[in-house]
Amino acid sequence: MSDPVEKAFGEITGAESAQIKKGEARNGLVHVIALTLTKTADALIDPKLVLSWLLTALSAPGAMIGLLVPVREAGALLPQLALARRVEASPQRKRFWAAGSAVQGIAALGIAAAAILMSGAAAGAVIVGCLAVLAVARSAASVSHKDALARTITKRRRGAITGLAASVAAVSVFGVGLMMASGLFEVAVAPLAAIIALAGAAFLLASVIFMTLREPAKTPDTEDDDSSLAALVEPIVSDGQLRLFVASRAALAVTALAPPFIVMLSAASGRSALDQLGPLVMASTAASVLASYVWGRLSDRSSRQTLMAAGALGAAVFAVVGGIGLALGELGGAFGGAAAIFAAQIAYEGVRAGRKLHLTDMAEDAFRARYTALSNTLIGAALLAGGLFGIAADRFGPAPVLLAFAVIAALGAVLARGLEEVQED
Repeated sequence: MSDPVEKAFGEITGAESAQIKKGEARNGLVHVIALTLTKTADALIDPKLVLSWLLTALSAPGAMIGLLVPVREAGALLPQLALARRVEASPQRKRFWAAGSAVQGIAALGIAAAAILMSGAAAGAVIVGCLAVLAVARSAASVSHKDALARTITKRRRGAITGLAASVAAVSVFGVGLMMASGLFEVAVAPLAAIIALAGAAFLLASVIFMTLREPAKTPDTEDDDSSLAALVEPIVSDGQLRLFVASRAALAVTALAPPFIVMLSAASGRSALDQLGPLVMASTAASVLASYVWGRLSDRSSRQTLMAAGALGAAVFAVVGGIGLALGELGGAFGGAAAIFAAQIAYEGVRAGRKLHLTDMAEDAFRARYTALSNTLIGAALLAGGLFGIAADRFGPAPVLLAFAVIAALGAVLARGLEEVQED
């Protein structure tokens, strides 16, 4: 049987792939290796689980712990509109991705050093600051990668590449979670700092590898190019499909916001966060292993239908978990929480695969970076507004919030139905 990378490419045919057919298999391998390294590093520096536990162990103030997820998510999205013009003006997008990955590696090493050398508010401030730097660097990588992928891999094969990388990365992270749950890996500050330092090294290695990508250099056409803010935001005004995509993606963003509320319900049984860290990491990564490649292949066929299916699944999961939480007040400890995280992560992987491929394939080469940046900036603002759900959970509990997420996810699936099929040749 052929290996997964070969299956991901299949046989390249058609005039569309003629210009980039040469060396596509090699470029695909570069994408898979670099993305596997960065996706593994991302999971090992998960602010929802790993960094939250780390700051708690370092006795950092609760306010700093509460900043982790908003800083990480919004910081990676909000700067993209400002970066879009620089990316569009570059003859090669790989340089921005490689630079972003390198800075993320340096920031991760800073987090590891702060964990070892500091404690309390000082450690919290430095770690949150390094996370902010990491998030902004990630935005540069995000806004440039779709263009780099589109320039080096033909349609109907891009989702397989990203999905394969996510699945391979998840296997590595699952092993770490298994060691935590079994007791082979001590969940303490020093070992976690070492893991974060390893993640930093992975970012740096990915930067070096990605620079070997054979991306064609294209001289940007800047003649009569309006670089004003009005020109940057013009697509959201003139392109109805982009507006519908952003609206659907904003609604489906609840699949990213839901895990902390599931963790809150799981912890209500009285088990400590320390006991649950391993099982939750295992559940999340197991879902990625099983779902990422499959969602990626489905997205190659129809990213629109992938968004619809993932939104419907998320709505069902949140309705069931919220209903159980409302009736019982908890989810049955680590096992129940892990099962809920597993199902929610499958829905999230579908949303992520579908929205990435849809935007990549719907936008023309000259405007793909601009569309990506504009979309991500708007979603970053929506995620900041999503912090209000935390206030709602404090007042009403996490179960009603999850039920609200079910309604919003269903709305996102309905909105996705109105999108055009962009994978058709």
